[in-house]
Amino acid sequence: MPKTILVADDEPYVLRSLEFILKKEGYRVLTAIDGQEALEKIQEERPDLVFLDIQMPRMDGNTVCQNLRRDPATRDLHIIMITAKGQEADRLQALESGADEFVTKPYSPRKLVDRVREILGPSA
Repeated sequence: MPKTILVADDEPYVLRSLEFILKKEGYRVLTAIDGQEALEKIQEERPDLVFLDIQMPRMDGNTVCQNLRRDPATRDLHIIMITAKGQEADRLQALESGADEFVTKPYSPRKLVDRVREILGPSA
């Protein structure tokens, strides 16, 4: 069974591009266009890794992250925050919310895939 990754971002281009490169690598990819949908899918599907955009409608990425860290079932989930805002304050807020890592847009898709492989191992 391939490892599952959830990508949550309200920008369709970001969603499609990440979904494409991760599926090409053999991972199962779920998508969400806002924080509320991301939280619901994470609770239902229990992905192995989550990419969360910080600025999303209905619930921002930091709030989603805090909710996941409070829940014993998702507390240890690996979370990578993605943002267009690269200020140090944003990075610190994401890490304080419980994110494991922080990536600033634009990012290198190849480096992102390499990082996913480091975290999850090769796809099944």
